[in-house]
Amino acid sequence: MASTTSGDVLPSGGRIFTSVPDVFFIPEFVFGGLVWILVASTRVVPENPLGWVMFVSVFCFVGTTLWFFIFLCGANQSSIWPSLDVGFHFLAVVFFLSASVDLAYITYLNGLLILVPEQLKNYRLDIAAVVMSYVATLLYFLHAIFSAIRWKSA
Repeated sequence: MASTTSGDVLPSGGRIFTSVPDVFFIPEFVFGGLVWILVASTRVVPENPLGWVMFVSVFCFVGTTLWFFIFLCGANQSSIWPSLDVGFHFLAVVFFLSASVDLAYITYLNGLLILVPEQLKNYRLDIAAVVMSYVATLLYFLHAIFSAIRWKSA
């Protein structure tokens, strides 16, 4: 039976760039950051659902950044880290999926009210944010699945 306290349960240092679930860190940064940027660059109407989208994108961006540096520095070698890895990425999937649905619905409603070309520009930015949000959701989902497989095999 494999011990979860051994040093090869979770990769650390440069090995995170070659292990299957951890290669998703960089794309999660990129697409999560794009959601944050695209939503922040448009006129926020209505505020409440898009506020949730901003919270989720900032929370997941900061959380993934901290997670990445913990893995990069090698501070993830305790037996609790594989389950924390699965838990964080599952939470990120649930958050991002709810934010993606909210963003898609608000974008759809805003598309029904396009009257001037400036609104069309915001609508196109919102469409791009919806696409990036669903891609980020998929990346976090894949990371959660592969982390769960790694956790169960350890």
